[in-house]
Amino acid sequence: MTDNNSLNIRRQAATPRGVATATQIFAQKAENAELWDVEGRRYVDFAGGIAVLNTGHCNPAVLARAAEQMARFTHTAYQVVPYEPYVELAEKLNTLAPGKSAKKSLFVTTGAEAVENAIKIARAYTGRSGVIAFSGGFHGRTNLTMGLTGKVAPYKKGFGPFPGEVYHLPFPMPMHGVTVDDTVAALEQLFRADIEPERVAAIIIEPVQGEGGFYIAPTELLQHLRQVCDRHGILLIADEIQSGFCRTGKLFAIEHSGVEPDMITMAKSMAGGFPLAGVVGKAEIMDAPEPGGLGGTYGGNPVSCAAALGVLDEIERLGLNQRAEALGNRVVDRIRAAASREDYLPIGDIRQLGAMIAFELVERHGTNIPNAAAAKALCAQALDNGLILLSCGVFGNSIRILVPLTASDAVVDEGMTILEQSLRQVATFSAAAE
Repeated sequence: MTDNNSLNIRRQAATPRGVATATQIFAQKAENAELWDVEGRRYVDFAGGIAVLNTGHCNPAVLARAAEQMARFTHTAYQVVPYEPYVELAEKLNTLAPGKSAKKSLFVTTGAEAVENAIKIARAYTGRSGVIAFSGGFHGRTNLTMGLTGKVAPYKKGFGPFPGEVYHLPFPMPMHGVTVDDTVAALEQLFRADIEPERVAAIIIEPVQGEGGFYIAPTELLQHLRQVCDRHGILLIADEIQSGFCRTGKLFAIEHSGVEPDMITMAKSMAGGFPLAGVVGKAEIMDAPEPGGLGGTYGGNPVSCAAALGVLDEIERLGLNQRAEALGNRVVDRIRAAASREDYLPIGDIRQLGAMIAFELVERHGTNIPNAAAAKALCAQALDNGLILLSCGVFGNSIRILVPLTASDAVVDEGMTILEQSLRQVATFSAAAE
């Protein structure tokens, strides 16, 4: 019989330690917001494949679209023999992307690939080389995207040198002493001390930081960046790889600000678990590279494009933007109640945009001193209790909630009950150890 322990022994012998796993369980099957391991144990899934499953595990409409395409063909290479699902998906996203400008879309395979292509397009359009990103941001694990990423461990440690002409600004975190004014002042100082704005191709920002801790970019900052970009001919790129496809109550999180970016990078929940990523942007900008300058062997795979069309159908049919708002409020109400409990682990800041939710674990009630050890212990305890949970953040102390938007209220409530139980158990264990 296959079990988790024997599979972990095989994993450690066969795969490099750099490919770490958050849990030691092996998946056997999954449905919507539930997962069963190879030993038959059921889990409530609050991780969603790291924000990939907004429409749930094995969504029937998504699978039907993919199966229909697989019966036709699985690959031609779009650059050799193109196909309709790629074009149809581009047409739909061009219409759905925010702003009145005409749009075009490019499809690739991974989020990092989408970011790399957005930077390539920005450099081709502007004729400039500099790129500005933010501390705490995560943009991928390739050499360029590691350079853009604003977190050293584990993503950049030991992998340098990184590309030049990449600069970082502090991301607003008021609870940790960083304000919008600090970010604006840092940008002005960057232009004075490190690179003139006329040499900057793009500013890339996550409207809600993902791996960085679900910090929400204030509308004031996004509007200021738009003004700065317009003034100096810089392109504004919204990295929506984790925040996109209704997670925040809008198809793209930047819609909350009313700001139209020049390009949006997207992946994760775009195709319901099938590998697909893309860039949607202003048509004139997207047309800057020469023919053959963009693409890739597997980019815009027909099965993945078909699955993405299924995702868009489900978003409309199920009203997932409205569902994200309702689900998010349901979860946050429980977290706020938990934060008032003295017998639970101390909870600090709680952040929410739609159903993109995180809360910080802190050393003591009423403080903002990060407690990364508590976050690690909570995720482990929650797993023991039947809940898949992920931590994140530059301090390692944030717990993120990424439950599928299609989850039933009953399953969401079950997951929250397990989370509360785990908060109490870890607090009790910690008190006993002191």
